[in-house]
Amino acid sequence: MNALPLGSAPTGVTTPAVPTSEYGTVERVILLAEDGTPVGVADKAEVHTRSTPLHLAFSCHIRDARGQVLVTRRALSKKTWPGVWTNSLCGHPAPGESFESAIARRAHEELGLELTDIRMVLPDFRYRAVDASGVVENEICPVFTARAGSELAPNPAEVMDYTWVAPSDLRRAIEVAPWALSPWLVEHSPGLALLVDESDRSEGPA
Repeated sequence: MNALPLGSAPTGVTTPAVPTSEYGTVERVILLAEDGTPVGVADKAEVHTRSTPLHLAFSCHIRDARGQVLVTRRALSKKTWPGVWTNSLCGHPAPGESFESAIARRAHEELGLELTDIRMVLPDFRYRAVDASGVVENEICPVFTARAGSELAPNPAEVMDYTWVAPSDLRRAIEVAPWALSPWLVEHSPGLALLVDESDRSEGPA
């Protein structure tokens, strides 16, 4: 499925706009039809329930100068998957906000981190998952990579722990202990080139 009409310049895509006053103080998410068409907005604080509607999100994997990838542990105060290890960064673009701007914003809010080289790598990823409390995630969630451009300063309300790991080590963790990781990380990892074994690369395109 081509989830969204993202075109040839994915990091510059701007989501449908609403007046700034409608989302400037309350975080909103963009609601989507089954074909990925935007159909409205909702308060983020109210959208995640046992019958969460399909909405727009993103995930991002951040690498450092050594090529290691950042893995974070969600704060225990998070409504969905508290305390679970996941990819570097997740979030939702606000109405009228580009993915690139949303990722940079969330990196600053969650990690105190400046990013460079933000790139979309999985434009059509979609998943639905239910956590232990019964709360549902239901997202069209393009996956990005980025480079860390500053030192990390995590917000404890968002991130309770973190580590930098070799991509091969993250791949092995996903293979042997998927139950310990967020479902969106596990589900999108097979299509993520940075997690492909170097021996696999020699056999064909990543």
